Amino acid sequence: MEAKLDAEPRSETGKGAAHRLRARGRVPAILYGQDVEPTPISVGALDLLHLYHSSGGASVLVDLRVNGDEHLTIAREIQRDLIHDRFIHVDFMAVRRDEKITVSVDVHEIGDSAGVHAGGVIQHHLREVEIEALPGDVPERIEVDITSLQIGESLRVGDLQPPSGVEILTDADTMVIAVIEPAVMDTELDLGVAGEEAPEEAAEAEAAEEGEAAPAAEGEEAPEGEGEGDGESAEGEASGSEGGGEG
Repeated sequence: MEAKLDAEPRSETGKGAAHRLRARGRVPAILYGQDVEPTPISVGALDLLHLYHSSGGASVLVDLRVNGDEHLTIAREIQRDLIHDRFIHVDFMAVRRDEKITVSVDVHEIGDSAGVHAGGVIQHHLREVEIEALPGDVPERIEVDITSLQIGESLRVGDLQPPSGVEILTDADTMVIAVIEPAVMDTELDLGVAGEEAPEEAAEAEAAEEGEAAPAAEGEEAPEGEGEGDGESAEGEASGSEGGGEG
């Protein structure tokens, strides 16, 4: 798809100038690329919104008119404020019809997965792929049919079928989409009342307390490696008591 868009050169740059432009309903942008010096421009926010809503994607070719000159371009970067649903900045790259370009396009699944109907869940791994093509051959998106995808099955970049004239550059082994089993809920839920210990934990804690409370039999020594911390603590407490008595 190809569209036309009017742009105006701008002399002011920086955050302050950009804010003033947006307040007037315009979007700061830049034109650069094939045989074009980087040129700060601005475009109408509503024109831009209409262009990309009607085209369905950022890979649309744009005949950008600046001061009476037309430049065949494609948007390489579109910055958006998703909260307020507005454009922040756009980079338009000038291209030639007879030279291939490298761009990213969306991957869009079509169909209803058989695995989902069986209770599985779709898991997305990759939302877009990098392609190389002539400007006129750049697709709005690459579709992948997931109808036959069962639970435990997946599709990789190598499974995608690009349109004629389009080469996918993303690694063919990269995972795109999968159908997985729904998350298994933990069957060992703590059913105890809030603030109370589970029965097993309570029993263990009680046994430990009884073991600590039981005095060692007369003449018996504590097992090696145990009781050293308690001895040191007791000595410290005794020292503190003596000091207090002397004071």
